[in-house]
Amino acid sequence: MELEDILRERDFRLTRPRRVVWEVLSESERHLSAAEIAEEVHRRDPGINVSSVYRTLALLAELDLVRESRLTETSTWEPAHADAVIHLVCENCGATRHHDAALVEDLRAEIARTADFAPSVIDVRVSGTCAKCPAPSTPR
Repeated sequence: MELEDILRERDFRLTRPRRVVWEVLSESERHLSAAEIAEEVHRRDPGINVSSVYRTLALLAELDLVRESRLTETSTWEPAHADAVIHLVCENCGATRHHDAALVEDLRAEIARTADFAPSVIDVRVSGTCAKCPAPSTPR
């Protein structure tokens, strides 16, 4: 389903800022900070201001179309996805990959069973080094 259809179904219009923010997030191969999103949106359309970007991110998150994660010191944004994903974050270049893992759902079930707690969102991060970056040297 297209963004316009989703918004219309929920009684929202597809405005230029909403479309451009969605394009930036959808086209990115990595998680982006709000500042990076605003910068790219402004590059594509200088008439869209930062507050429009933040309002759009808030609306898209409320509609469960995007998700905010805290994978590093800064919050990052991406199109929404199922929880059964582990974020693999490279400590060198900051690249973030998704790794599908049934154990996220196993974790959800375990928490519900043993902790009398119903998780609504599970956001798992594993830090390390991606294949594109040199492995850290081991101290002697």
